[in-house]
Amino acid sequence: MAQAVTSKSTYDASNIQVLEGLEAVRRRPGMYIGSTDIRGLHHLIFEVVDNAVDEALGGYCDTIRVTIHPDASVTVSDNGRGIPVKKHPKMNTSALEVVMTVLHAGGKFGSGGYAMSSGLHGVGVSVVNGLSEWMISEVRRDGGRYRQEYRRGVPVAAVKKVGTIDKAEQGTTQSWMPDSTIFDSLDYNYDLIAQRFREMAYLTRGLRIVFIDERSDRETTFYFEGGITSFVRHLNKTKTPLHPKPFYMHRQVGDFIVEAAIQYNDTYGESVHSFANNINTVDGGTHLTGFRSALTRTINDYARKNGFLKENDDSLTGEDVREGLTAIVSVKLPEPQFEGQTKGKLGNAPMSGAVNSVVGELLAQHLEENPQAAKRIVEKCVNAARARDAARKARELVQRKGSLETFSLPGKLADCSERDPARSELYIVEGDSAGGSAKQGRDRRYQAILPLRGKILNVEKARLDKMLQNAEIRSLITALGTSIGDQFDPSKLRYHRIIVMTDADVDGAHIRTLLLTFFFRHMESLIVDGRLFIAQPPLYRLQSGKDVHWVYSDEERDEIMARYKDKKVETQRYKGLGEMNPEQLWDTTMNAETRTLLQVTIDDAVRADETFDMLMGNAVPPRKSFIQTHARQVQNLDV
Repeated sequence: MAQAVTSKSTYDASNIQVLEGLEAVRRRPGMYIGSTDIRGLHHLIFEVVDNAVDEALGGYCDTIRVTIHPDASVTVSDNGRGIPVKKHPKMNTSALEVVMTVLHAGGKFGSGGYAMSSGLHGVGVSVVNGLSEWMISEVRRDGGRYRQEYRRGVPVAAVKKVGTIDKAEQGTTQSWMPDSTIFDSLDYNYDLIAQRFREMAYLTRGLRIVFIDERSDRETTFYFEGGITSFVRHLNKTKTPLHPKPFYMHRQVGDFIVEAAIQYNDTYGESVHSFANNINTVDGGTHLTGFRSALTRTINDYARKNGFLKENDDSLTGEDVREGLTAIVSVKLPEPQFEGQTKGKLGNAPMSGAVNSVVGELLAQHLEENPQAAKRIVEKCVNAARARDAARKARELVQRKGSLETFSLPGKLADCSERDPARSELYIVEGDSAGGSAKQGRDRRYQAILPLRGKILNVEKARLDKMLQNAEIRSLITALGTSIGDQFDPSKLRYHRIIVMTDADVDGAHIRTLLLTFFFRHMESLIVDGRLFIAQPPLYRLQSGKDVHWVYSDEERDEIMARYKDKKVETQRYKGLGEMNPEQLWDTTMNAETRTLLQVTIDDAVRADETFDMLMGNAVPPRKSFIQTHARQVQNLDV
């Protein structure tokens, strides 16, 4: 009889590890900066710049210089008060060293240091230090220049005074080299960083941010005297405003500062972005709730007072008054409470009432003082209400047709047998030909196929009622099961993977863009939740003798062709999915073990909003300029 052998490990006090200093940051960087890819790399810059912006919020700083050097090191310099350098009463070392080497140490926890700030966790600059190969802090204050150097978060020596300065000269300069053993790459994206700096400058009136990239000899200065008013103008630059000047509202209520700027345009979408202490609250929060409530109430009051709504007319809804609205809501407050580490949603309850009162009073004043603009705004809202009623009737028809209880799914939908949405996926396929191949080649257990005929409506230029008249869009909404508009419910999604599969030609790219526009404008949460993907069908089939290669790029084709330079290679270019038989389509594009899917993500909502408006909106000149600028970067052009 065999006897089981068990290995017993000891568990006592000696097994308890204590990670000292910044060792925890280096061991688990993702806990502090989210990831070690390019987003984490950029996060280091934003953490340091946020500290400088906090000085600007307090009125102590008006210029920040950010420089990326050729060796990938970064320098951030500001003319704020400078980090204190005198001995810390508790830690018995320089306050500068405490700030740079101790987690949860900073001037943002108690009163006196910062009345308002975006950084509240006290881990910012110390984390940057811990994740850098080297870092140098230089402080200018109290008539002296002070310096300390660190290696992987550990001070090389004590803080030293290295010179004297004019007492009027003050500020902090931070230089660091990200640790290449931690980050996947040290290749910064200039445009993404610049977009963030642009937002910071818009939100902090009078702040100048100079961004220099010595790698490519590029330099941009961000300075906006108009603040968030300029921000709204920027967002509306490709649209036709209903009134020439944005309405600007600003007031301090107790410890809260409330700012808002709004301007209506002739489009049918809504572009409202909210910020708390310069942090983009992508999930909204109490300040956005207060703004929306005030907007709806105030416009309804004005409409009834001036006869745009009769006594028996229904009141305008929030959806009606936000059609064609571009708005920035920015609040400043001490000790903001964010929901989650990502700071995506503001939770301070009193903020809702403060924003509600400020926006309600000042917007009413703007409407009374600008009757022509007010008339155009209210008329647009009333037209939106009429369209909403027509859309409701169309949507109810879609919902009845899409009811799972009656199994009235679109006739063109080839559904899967799996009923668990988490295990199901929907392929949205271009054309009946490709749809036929996909239906034959798929795994019927968990793969559903919805072929779309032709190009769907460009929803960027259409109101909801017109959109729901489009048969292909109705089929798509019904198949997904989520409904749309104010009744949109992502919990009813029938497939947790939605895969757009179009031809590798110009028409296919156009259809893909139209679908992405639809999802971004009307089902954005599906993108945020990671439900939307783009299939990558092969561009070429290369065969030499019995060797067959499916190739997904021109570079890969050239590499394989070089391998067979002395042999004949048959090359077939696939422009349409229908050119492949079902087995080939399964092997290359639908088999979960071999396929390549690109997940659609939104890194920056403001930037995405601008891009869709430029590419799919009514204004032609910005789109023409974009095409001319990027013409040489086009790949896989169907000519």
